[in-house]
Amino acid sequence: MKRIGVLTSGGDAPGMNAAVRAVVRKAIYHNVEVYGVYQGYNGLINGNIEKLELGSVGDIIHRGGTKLYTARCEEFKTREGQQKGIEQLKAHGIEGLVVIGGDGSYRGAKALTEQGYPCVGVPGTIDNDIPGTELTIGFDTALNTVIDAIDKIRDTATSHERTFIIEVMGRNAGDIALWSGLAGGAETILIPEDNYDMDEIVSRLKSGQERGKKHSIIVVAEGVMSGDEFAKSLKEKANLETRVSVLGHIQRGGSPTAADRVLASRLGSRAVELLMEGKGGRAVGIEKNELVDYDIIEALAMPHVVDLDMYKLSKELSI
Repeated sequence: MKRIGVLTSGGDAPGMNAAVRAVVRKAIYHNVEVYGVYQGYNGLINGNIEKLELGSVGDIIHRGGTKLYTARCEEFKTREGQQKGIEQLKAHGIEGLVVIGGDGSYRGAKALTEQGYPCVGVPGTIDNDIPGTELTIGFDTALNTVIDAIDKIRDTATSHERTFIIEVMGRNAGDIALWSGLAGGAETILIPEDNYDMDEIVSRLKSGQERGKKHSIIVVAEGVMSGDEFAKSLKEKANLETRVSVLGHIQRGGSPTAADRVLASRLGSRAVELLMEGKGGRAVGIEKNELVDYDIIEALAMPHVVDLDMYKLSKELSI
């Protein structure tokens, strides 16, 4: 291939810019032209495409968000919308496309692949819920943002001798809640991949109080319920007053960690290599610190699996 495109789609994630930078510079190093598609699939349909040079991605590796912007696009879910996108790619002479994003972005890449247009998916989402990779771009940064918030909230919880409920993002995956809860020393973690026992939670809280514990932290994944809903349930069950903190979109912003910058650089570069090898319809990932790639259709069929051993450990350490 002598000309490829790159777009970011879906929710933004810290490290997306590092991935875009890697795609552009890896391609140019190998004498391949790169075109940026702005506003995701919406921009693809509307032809919001321009050539990117080395300087186009200068000074962005440390920035959160995405230089190419992102947008939801209902039209691209239709065959007509997809054909409009393919027509724009052909009009610009773009032979292959790197798609950086989450589940919805991958489905768009899958649709293009099924219509004979080569795409490579790069997992960019804070939720860490993309099959075929142990880690997604943005997860580590979001995780550290949540841990920092837990540490600060714990100071207030201790001062006021209260139980705090912290609601975190993750869609239908519990990775952010599980990893941050374990790292932050939370007494209780609720994830959508496992049922919770309210009686057990109340018992653990009361046991802590009886041995002189002055505060507690409960981390709730948004895929389970909202923090306010859980606070209401806890009030009804144990007449326990709590305070709720919803971290919200703060988890999606900020300068990416070193881990996310390196991961994004490796995955973005590998995506270009695959296209240069004439391999489309792939999804890149990392397993045991080794780069891997899967058929994107097969990857989407894989279930997301949370580490339940880690979840068990969190309970053992929060007694």
